[in-house]
Amino acid sequence: MRERRRPIRFHWSIPGSGARSATRGGDDRKDVNPVADLDVQLELCRIADEGGIDQLLLPIGFHRADPITLATHFAAHTKRVKYMVAVRPGIQSPTYLVQQVNTVSVVTGGRISINVVAGYSSQELRSYGDFRSHDERFRHSDEFWTVCTALWRGREPVDFHGEFVRVEGARINTPFTSAERVRPELYFGGSSGMASDLAIKHGDALLRLGGTPDEVAARIGAVLAAGREVGLLFSVVSRPTRREAVDAAMALVELAGEQARAVQDRFRRESAESVGFATTYGLGADNEQWPRPYLWTGAIPFLGPLSLALVGTPDEIATALLAYRDIGVTQFLFHGRPDIESLPHFCQEILPRVREREAAGW
Repeated sequence: MRERRRPIRFHWSIPGSGARSATRGGDDRKDVNPVADLDVQLELCRIADEGGIDQLLLPIGFHRADPITLATHFAAHTKRVKYMVAVRPGIQSPTYLVQQVNTVSVVTGGRISINVVAGYSSQELRSYGDFRSHDERFRHSDEFWTVCTALWRGREPVDFHGEFVRVEGARINTPFTSAERVRPELYFGGSSGMASDLAIKHGDALLRLGGTPDEVAARIGAVLAAGREVGLLFSVVSRPTRREAVDAAMALVELAGEQARAVQDRFRRESAESVGFATTYGLGADNEQWPRPYLWTGAIPFLGPLSLALVGTPDEIATALLAYRDIGVTQFLFHGRPDIESLPHFCQEILPRVREREAAGW
C-alpha cells in the first residue's frame, strides 16, 4: 500500500501595513505606520479563517505593532485560524514569554504558535537593548528555549544558569491550553546552519526563504532526517493565464521604481549578517530572473528577499508546490502582491487544486 503523505499546510504573513499595496517592502521602514490599516489586517484574518489557511504570521520589528497583542485581538474576531507570533529571544525573559503565550492560549483555545527569529540587524536589536553578536544570539536562543521547554513540560521549579540565561525557581501557574499540544508549535526561522540546528534541537519546523527545489533539497536533509518539518517563504503572483501572471509580476518592478531600489540597497547593507537575506539578494542580482518557469527573482532588488515569487496560473502554482513537497517541504508561508487580492485568490483557486491533487495521490 502506498504511504499516505501528510497534507501540505499553508500559512500567510499579515503585513504590518500596506495590505492593499502590491509593492510593500518598497517603502522606508521608518515611515511605516503599522496600525494605519488595522481594519484591513483584520479583514485578511477573517478571509484566512474562512478560506482554509492554517496559521497567520505576525512579524516583529520596530516598524510593526506588538505581535502577541495583535494575536489576542485578531483571535477574538476569528474562529479557527491560528496565529504565529514572531519572537526575538534576546529582548525578553523566557519565563515571561511562556506566561504570555500560555495566557493567549487560554483565551484563544490554543490558537497560538511561535516563529523564532534571531534578528536580521544588530543595529535594530541594539535599539531594544540586545548587544549580542549574530552567533551569540543563536547560543542565547538555545538556552532560552531550553528554559521555555522545561516550563512547558512542567519541570518546575526551573533553575538554569547558562552563558546568557539565568533563572532561579521559575514557575508559571497558567498552563498552555490546547486540545492538540502541551506547548505551542515552534518554527525556527533562518537559512543558516545554526538555525537548522536549533530547529532540530528545540523546534517542530524550520522556516526558511525559498529557492529552487534543488537548492532547497541540498540544505534541508538534516532537518528532515531529525523528524522536523520544513516550510518555505514565497510571495505569490497568480492570474488566470500565464501571460497575465507574468505581466502582473513585471508590473511590480515598474510600480516600485528606483526609490524602492534605493530603500532595498540600504536594507541590504543593514541586513548583511542574515544568511538567508544575503543569499536571496544574490539571486536577485543574477541576470537570470527565472531559475525555474514558476520561480521569479526580478522583484528582489526593488522589494527585498520576501518578494521571491511563485508566478503562474493556479494550476502552475499547484504543480510547483507539489514539486517542493516531493523534496520534503510540507509547509509554506506566503506574502501577497497585494495581500487583500492574493489571499482570497489563493484560497479559492490554488488551495483547492492542491487538495484535489493530494486526494488523487500526487
